Amino acid sequence: MNTTPRFGLSVSWAILGGLILGCVTIQPARAQTNPIPHLAEHGTATQLIVDGKPFLILGGELHNSTSSSLDYMAPVLGKFAAGHLNTALAAVCWDLIEPEEGKFDFSLVDGAIMDARRNNLHLVLLWFGSWKNGVSTYPPLWVKTDLQRFPRAQNKEGNRLDILSTLSQTNLNADAHAFAALMRHVREVDGDAHTVLMIQVENEVGVLGEARDRSEVANEAFKQPVPKELMDYLTQHKDSLVPGFLKKWEAGGTKTSGSWEDVFGASDATDEIFMAWNYARYVGKVAGAGKAEYPLPMFVNTWLADWRESSILKPGSYPSGGPMPYVMDIWKAGAPQIDILSPDIYSNFEERCALYHRANNPLFIPELVRETRTCSAIFYGLGQYDAIGFSPFGMESLPDFSAELGRTYEVLAQIAPVLLANQGQGVIGGALLDTNHPTQKLRVGDYTLNLGIARHYSFPTPEYPAGIFIQTGPDEYLVAGRGLTITFTPNTPGDANVSVATAEDGVFVNGRWVAGRRLNGDETLSGKGLRLRGDYYMVQRVKLYRY
Repeated sequence: MNTTPRFGLSVSWAILGGLILGCVTIQPARAQTNPIPHLAEHGTATQLIVDGKPFLILGGELHNSTSSSLDYMAPVLGKFAAGHLNTALAAVCWDLIEPEEGKFDFSLVDGAIMDARRNNLHLVLLWFGSWKNGVSTYPPLWVKTDLQRFPRAQNKEGNRLDILSTLSQTNLNADAHAFAALMRHVREVDGDAHTVLMIQVENEVGVLGEARDRSEVANEAFKQPVPKELMDYLTQHKDSLVPGFLKKWEAGGTKTSGSWEDVFGASDATDEIFMAWNYARYVGKVAGAGKAEYPLPMFVNTWLADWRESSILKPGSYPSGGPMPYVMDIWKAGAPQIDILSPDIYSNFEERCALYHRANNPLFIPELVRETRTCSAIFYGLGQYDAIGFSPFGMESLPDFSAELGRTYEVLAQIAPVLLANQGQGVIGGALLDTNHPTQKLRVGDYTLNLGIARHYSFPTPEYPAGIFIQTGPDEYLVAGRGLTITFTPNTPGDANVSVATAEDGVFVNGRWVAGRRLNGDETLSGKGLRLRGDYYMVQRVKLYRY
């Protein structure tokens, strides 16, 4: 896809297009014979395939209400495209598409797709259905106001919470019906054009204020045996379960039958496991209804808390039952329709990437904190964990950060074809340094890279030096980043000393390498390695030799 922004689109035309959409159904942008966007394995990595090629999401998430107005959203998408983003994450709100039961209005969805196409952007749609941030503020009024038909979760005192119950088939049916209608419509208007790449199902689900639903129906379900389907899954996957969860199961004797407390013990953690199963079953069935209409990749995002600090944070202080690391296996068992369990990362980036990058769970980060470190951390997430993509939240509200992220995305877009071609082959690494971690050793293919912070009188040192490193052939590397020094130690037998045979900086233009300077002297540490300046991102190709 050509991601070069198209300048000159006036806001008035975008607004007019949005108004017209209220009465006209859009047509696909182009007919294609390629399969719809899907996930595929590439070595040990999982990639998003779009129009037959691997695709790296360099995205940004809109604020929650931005997509509720085409007039408001149109100039924002223009800024996204100009800032080197290739994808926007935008909410689709249940109350706005089905204001009356069974009567759907997809004009906002059509407007988002049309505006994305005008700006050469893709979309990831976020389904704000039964829950958003743990509560039920996005269902339509005909759901919210009929408490008998659409029951709520309850607390210990028997008071209703502003949370639709996971144990109501009526709640599930209404959500699944609306979501299926959305996916059917997306297929009709975008099934050939592939503007829409993936779907987030609900948003940061879980019970807030309680460790679990305490309604009469939920209490009765809690007393019942743990479903055999779940116990069979845990037994069959025992060797690959998350260690923290396995430890809890083993503490109770690794029982394979009994009530929730019989199997997992009486604790808030057991309440959370119970809710994880019920949310997973509900969300999985909603996703399944949508996939029956149009099976795009689907993911669930997670409001993360530090689940290890149980003495400080209890389930319910964060949404209890969402796909936290501790209960990921419950979600895998309960919602096989969900392709990715995704972390929303606002702290502890490196640790949380590792927790969510598993053999059965590729890494996609739909929400990231908007801070300087994020731009550098993206290099690390790509290099170490074969991430499918990234999306800082609320991109339109911080111009300075948006400019910095744009510079990051610009260089990553250049190297993306090389990166994606080599994912899953054991020849890519990523680094993120700071004053507390000024050095790092990183094994990448045939060499170990010895990394340090580049300090030189002629250019500044960035706060968070970062880089990504790809072995592209015998003794050859492509390197991108800033603020680093890099020397090489061989991992294979032979001469121990390594020097730079050739090094050049340059750029990729339409996937073709265009060399700039031939580097030597200070720029190659007198032949011993590489120096990436700190004042801008550099892309270098290096050929090594041993002696």
